[in-house]
Amino acid sequence: MNLYESETVELKEIYTPDIKKEIVAFANTNGGTIYVGVQDNGEIVGLTNADFVMQQISNSLRDSVRPDVSMFTKIELLQEENKFLIKLTVSQGTKRPYYLSDKGLKPTGVYVRSGTTSAPASEDAIRMMIKMTDGDSFENNRSLIQELTFTSLNQEMERRNLEFSEVQMKNLGILSADDIYTNMGLLVSDQCQHSIKFAVFQGLDKLVFKDRKELTGSLFAQLTDAYKTIDFYNGTKATFHDLLRADERDYPEDSVREALLNAIVHRDYSFSGSTIINLYSDRLEIISLGGLVTGLSLEAVMLGASQTRNEKLASLFYRMKLIEAYGTGISKIISCYKGLPVQPKFENVEGAFRVVLPNTHSHEISVEDEKYLPILRLFEKQNEITRSDVEEALGIGTTYAINMLKEMLDKELIKKVGSGKLTRYVVK
Repeated sequence: MNLYESETVELKEIYTPDIKKEIVAFANTNGGTIYVGVQDNGEIVGLTNADFVMQQISNSLRDSVRPDVSMFTKIELLQEENKFLIKLTVSQGTKRPYYLSDKGLKPTGVYVRSGTTSAPASEDAIRMMIKMTDGDSFENNRSLIQELTFTSLNQEMERRNLEFSEVQMKNLGILSADDIYTNMGLLVSDQCQHSIKFAVFQGLDKLVFKDRKELTGSLFAQLTDAYKTIDFYNGTKATFHDLLRADERDYPEDSVREALLNAIVHRDYSFSGSTIINLYSDRLEIISLGGLVTGLSLEAVMLGASQTRNEKLASLFYRMKLIEAYGTGISKIISCYKGLPVQPKFENVEGAFRVVLPNTHSHEISVEDEKYLPILRLFEKQNEITRSDVEEALGIGTTYAINMLKEMLDKELIKKVGSGKLTRYVVK
């Protein structure tokens, strides 16, 4: 019996706990055979306690490697030259990547065979194995992080009197049949790797920051925090109809809620970037990564068509009554602006989807600003105006025109373009 180490053969003089790394490496690569009781040079030295070693290997397979690899291994007791040795045959597993349960789905826990050694797999290699085994569905793929907690989700479930047991976690797709957390589980866990980046800008562009924050944690925590943050900045304006006072928000609350839910439930989480929320003086923008599902046009979505990218996530949100029915979000947003002079916009480009909610009061002029209306009406006929246009239209002197334009700039009603004799003004 001539033995030598190769890409598919590993020789061990004695049993050590490290043998589990070799088992994982062979199961993750092309399979192989491990002989215990054989020196590196191929000389058979035998084992005095072969039965005990077989039991140790069997226990190690059961307790130290995940998913269960035992069905892809065969342990045999051989006798050569009146000496006992163990032959452990490992086949390539069908649920790769296999990993050391105490290390997890990361390079320190996942090994592959490289030449005559077992080496840690890179994170890219781990992701590739997961994709090859679990398919293209991000939700169903095994999570690279297995140390997960579900405080936020549990609270949300309790609030709705919904059960949150291990059986339920499997039904929801949070846990696989092998008791391994999926990416769906990662998204709704407290350890979720994605976030929402929220920024408030002064004016209509990104020149001046007023506030910025990053919202992290479970998607449910992010949804709650994002809604509260927007609500804080969502101004209220009192209006009077037949002497009855009505308080109206800058952004209809239902439109904000639907736009947030749309961004969180339907974005592509295989992208690592954050969901973006930008608040300007005249609009709220929510940008989610991934764009529409391939084959679904913006026109079809506007008509109410729906094809969700994250079926399990959408199902959980539906179960928790956060979304009422699939494909109704955009129509609800549109209905919130019915009859208003400003309307929401929806843009789909490769890799991103943007919802723009206009400030319902941004077009209105307050009583104290009514004196600027004659100047603002100049923009109905031309895109930009000069100081001399103001003097001529209003029949006023240079100093008064300069002061009026300065006040309008301070109130962010208009914006200055150019300088010196080339100074022009445009509507913000």
